[in-house]
Amino acid sequence: MKLQIANYDDVVELVALRTRVNEDLAARFGQGFWVGRPTERGALFHMSFASVYIARERGRAMATLSLQKRKPWSIDVQHFRAAENPAYLTAMAVDPVRQRQGLGRRCLEEARRIAMEAGFDSIRLDAFDCAAGAGQFYRKCGYAEVARVKYKGVPHIDFELLL
Repeated sequence: MKLQIANYDDVVELVALRTRVNEDLAARFGQGFWVGRPTERGALFHMSFASVYIARERGRAMATLSLQKRKPWSIDVQHFRAAENPAYLTAMAVDPVRQRQGLGRRCLEEARRIAMEAGFDSIRLDAFDCAAGAGQFYRKCGYAEVARVKYKGVPHIDFELLL
């Protein structure tokens, strides 16, 4: 499995993948702040400032994540260790049919490789602090919890991986 950089031709497929993930979250945990409403316009906007990656199996998008220099709105840098050139990992999603089979872990390993090759010295991210959040997954993948915060009333866990 290799992450490939997404382009504008992949937008419809990215939205379809994120929609499947959000429908699964809603079915398992109910409607809540963890359920997004992916749109093509949103995906195009995200691509304007982040490197969006896709993992494919048999030609179908099965996972996605983004790496960017731009700090996400929900992250406060005061919680993290000093870093000269951090990367921010956002918008990770794994198709529900492939969750809990190692694909997400392999995507994070690829993200680490990509970030190191690009000269980043850490990867920072946040996850919702609730049953629908992925905090335990990131812990199992070696990310260190650095803070529990609320942003606009929504509980988050901040994580980092030093490279």
